[in-house]
Amino acid sequence: MNARPMLVIGNKNYSSWPLRPWLLLRQHGIAFDEMRLPMDTPAFASDILHWSPSGRVSALRHGDLTIWDSLAICEYVNETFLDGAGWPVAAPARATARSVSAEMHSGFQALREALPMNCRKRASGFVVNADARRDIGRIVALWRDCRARFGAQDPFLFGAFSIADAMYAPVALRFQTYGVVLDADARAYVDALLALPALMEWLRDAAAETETLPHTDRVA
Repeated sequence: MNARPMLVIGNKNYSSWPLRPWLLLRQHGIAFDEMRLPMDTPAFASDILHWSPSGRVSALRHGDLTIWDSLAICEYVNETFLDGAGWPVAAPARATARSVSAEMHSGFQALREALPMNCRKRASGFVVNADARRDIGRIVALWRDCRARFGAQDPFLFGAFSIADAMYAPVALRFQTYGVVLDADARAYVDALLALPALMEWLRDAAAETETLPHTDRVA
């Protein structure tokens, strides 16, 4: 299949799920086209089902194939373009990376609701509720364990940048938006993600967007 893949995303300021495969593709230098559908707009409602049967972003179109789940897209990118380099090489590290990615994919609902993605905002004196604090504690513990067991002196969870890091990049952005206090190890990991040129590109694009989601902006 020689077609250039098309990644369908929402607003970069507000949309966390598309960031994950977008970051994986960009970080590895994979050429792809981008279709941005601003959320909560008539254009999104009228166009999204053309690209995604779930009616959600992200979605990847590659030739006649459509993949409409962010983790599934990452797996497809890993198999099709990266020759397996999206996951750690060693089996124990790879199994753990898949586990922490799956936990991010299916869990932390309290964090998602209390700290919605909003790259442009900086909340002053934001109070995190108890349920979201528990999610934050679990995430920081996961990061600490992965770094201690597999990260060694490298900046990411399993040494080299992996799908697991792509899965947690939106969390780093949430922590930055809402001023979540982190210990030194967690802060170093967040800083490593924020220093990625691909993530800085996403943030520049997010800052240039003009659409707003008032119900999300009010949280921050």
